[in-house]
Amino acid sequence: MDKKKGSLLSYRPDIKVVDATVRDGGLVNDFRFSDDFIRDLYAANLKAGVDYMEFGYKASKDIFREEDFGPWKFCDEDAIRSIVGDNDTDMKISVMADVGRCDYKRDIISRADSAIDLYRIATYINTIPAAIHMVEHCKNMGYEATINIMAISNAKEAEIDEALELIGKSPVDGIYLVDSYGSLYMEQIEELADKYLAMAEKYDKFVGIHAHNNQQLAFANTIAALTRGISYLDATAGGMGRGAGNCSTEQLLGFLKNPRYDIIPILKFLEKHIEPLKRSGIIWGYNVPYLLTGQMNRHPRSAIAATREERIDFLNFYLELSDKD
Repeated sequence: MDKKKGSLLSYRPDIKVVDATVRDGGLVNDFRFSDDFIRDLYAANLKAGVDYMEFGYKASKDIFREEDFGPWKFCDEDAIRSIVGDNDTDMKISVMADVGRCDYKRDIISRADSAIDLYRIATYINTIPAAIHMVEHCKNMGYEATINIMAISNAKEAEIDEALELIGKSPVDGIYLVDSYGSLYMEQIEELADKYLAMAEKYDKFVGIHAHNNQQLAFANTIAALTRGISYLDATAGGMGRGAGNCSTEQLLGFLKNPRYDIIPILKFLEKHIEPLKRSGIIWGYNVPYLLTGQMNRHPRSAIAATREERIDFLNFYLELSDKD
């Protein structure tokens, strides 16, 4: 049975575009963005019709030293408000919080006192109960909340089923399908999307997709998820993100048929900020080491190191990965 939702010539009013440039891109440069970069990205996203802008992480300062990172590792209220003020716009503000790396009871304050609208709780499948506790706190504080299960390609089907049932029964608003290693193919994305969407329909949640580009499939996998019915779509300007990067905003907005989205402000932002950032030596995007870790369903840390060392001994790198099996 064809489960596709919509066609190439239709647009879906339930679609939400989530800009994760600062959050995922910050993993490339330790969140050391200029104020102009952040302000111009905020302005570009507003003009482009982006629905959510994710500013970074709510990381614990007891775990991470402030001097080692830019402000968007911690997303203090004053830092966000210095960019958005009271954010009297239609675009919502998002922040990510990792299970075990956020002092959420201390740092996630009442929504009435915050510029943030949405907390995205990042978790591995074995820490779902802790993620649900964080979601309950966020909801009690008045926020929207999602659970983003990382490294889903490493999880067993029974584990995924159990996790989805636990999440469905929680107060969370939505759940994210996350291809952390960029290892999934479109057919796998479609199967997982159907599984996630079945839970979402049962418990009245939404589903999002966050794709990595190790095999140059981030955009294709995002569209595959979209056509199955997934509605929250992550993207980053220029595909900027950890390792091989993500689905690029310019690709996604160029594809979506909803007239409220406009690619032009993003193209201007790429010219002014992303290309100069690349020329300054900040590195992300597809290369052979990332391809190999994606094909072998491995965390990209070894490919990140190989890229930093400018390794081109691809066969040796491949053999090193193979020896770890």
